[in-house]
Amino acid sequence: MGSQPDLDAHIRRYYGRRFDESSRLTTRSAAGLVELARTRRLLADHLPPQAEVLDVGGGTGVHASWLAGRGHPVTLVDPVPEHVAAARAAGGFAAEPGDARTLRFPDGSFDAVLLLGPLYHLRDRADRLAALGEARRVLRPGGVVLAGAISRVVAATDLVTAAGFADLPGPALLRLLASGDSPADPAEGFPAGHFHTAAELADEVVAAGFADVRVTGVEGPGSLALELVPPDDQVVAAAVVLAERAQGHPGSPDLSGHLLAVARR
Repeated sequence: MGSQPDLDAHIRRYYGRRFDESSRLTTRSAAGLVELARTRRLLADHLPPQAEVLDVGGGTGVHASWLAGRGHPVTLVDPVPEHVAAARAAGGFAAEPGDARTLRFPDGSFDAVLLLGPLYHLRDRADRLAALGEARRVLRPGGVVLAGAISRVVAATDLVTAAGFADLPGPALLRLLASGDSPADPAEGFPAGHFHTAAELADEVVAAGFADVRVTGVEGPGSLALELVPPDDQVVAAAVVLAERAQGHPGSPDLSGHLLAVARR
């Protein structure tokens, strides 16, 4: 496994040159469309009207544009220059380069902080706690953080499926299940650093000093099946209903591709 600086460089290469994050959420799969719909519902549930939002790791501004359209003053921060340029071109909100672990903003600057990508690209717990700590620092008292993670359970299943049940990567799979470490050299393919369980994500948010922590599954129990079907309005609508009905049931968050922790400063 390389160092975090190696991973940081790969993140910029991967998202800047090889992968269109916007299309993942808006056109590529039923899973992306469900993730987008559910994330927007969860944001609407937890952000008060006109809350000032810092979108850390906000990519090209898919969420920031939507929030700005709902009347929220939004500032987007992202480490990928191409993302920042696209976000600025979208207009309607501020966008600048930055690192989740070292935010430039003064203490108590925002009502809400979104961390919908940074945590799964930070391999070391210390770095993830640093990002969460910075989010807490720039929040006003009573402010809300919404922190996303990738489910370790679903990531492990994806690893087995990708191998076609042949030549299974035994050591990598065991390492992933035991520690959440990315199962492959991050210089190749998706530059993940860490996959969470719902319990681990909650523990890290609490360790960063937040209160009233709740973790929910974004896509819901249909997450894995959604990767196998084309985008379809009826499928997306049914999956959203399933995810909402499963919300609050013990064990259900880990069956979602993405987890979302919501907590207060």
